[in-house]
Amino acid sequence: MEHQLNIKRGRIDMNFLDAAFVQGFIRMADDGWQQGWHERNGGNLSYRVKPEEVESVKENFEVKDWQPIGTTVPKLAGEYFLVTGSGKYFRNVIIKPEDSICMIELDDKGENYRIVWGLVNGGKPTSELPSHLMNHEVKKEVTGGKYRVIYHAHTTNVIALTFVLPLSDEVFTRELWEMATECPVVFPDGIGVVPWMVPGGREIAVETSKLMKRYDVAIWAHHGMFAAGEDFDLTFGLMHTVEKSAEILVKMLSMQPNKRQTITPDDFRNLARDFKVTLPEKFLYEKYV
Repeated sequence: MEHQLNIKRGRIDMNFLDAAFVQGFIRMADDGWQQGWHERNGGNLSYRVKPEEVESVKENFEVKDWQPIGTTVPKLAGEYFLVTGSGKYFRNVIIKPEDSICMIELDDKGENYRIVWGLVNGGKPTSELPSHLMNHEVKKEVTGGKYRVIYHAHTTNVIALTFVLPLSDEVFTRELWEMATECPVVFPDGIGVVPWMVPGGREIAVETSKLMKRYDVAIWAHHGMFAAGEDFDLTFGLMHTVEKSAEILVKMLSMQPNKRQTITPDDFRNLARDFKVTLPEKFLYEKYV
């Protein structure tokens, strides 16, 4: 895509879609579609935009009316977010981004938002906006502002496992750690599990935000996965790793319900020592393979 620059009031303003953070957002949405995680209008993605990135595209803004968020996120007051639209298809983000995504601004109390760019044919931000913003608020606080991406996808194998494994943080973490050696290194804090809840509301947002104080990944039973990270690559890579591990577990269970051999608690401790990560002992319980 050709860069289009406008010189206004002594500074250079970038065409919105040419901005690197927008291109990264579009690529991640398309990567998820290519994985098969976003049937129809399933899934959503949000990015907390840096102040300098906001400045670089501000001349493209067309500000709409304020709308209630549906929850209050005071620690995000005045922040800007790039988000997918409600009812929009991930498969269209790369070909019709101006109709599929939008940038929003939050008010000075964190109670309302307004669209400042995008959704040119009408629409609203993702129906999971309360979950995204409540979890952005948590991750901003616990990471000192480093985390900027929240991603929800309908990851096939993880969803399948929520029908056959106990809906327990300990069980899901341990089983997925055992499926691939890099898993404890990629998500050493483990994985949280939210029992089935109606999506899009405050209740599931609250339960997920509790887990996000401890984990970077939460599984929504019979629904999908919710992940957070510093940038697009790390967040996508995290979800991809968890889902691949789930795929291995599904294949293993289809061949034989019991493992002949596996990675043991002491193996995990040795791995943690050599890779300089801390693995919570609650996940290293003794069990039959």
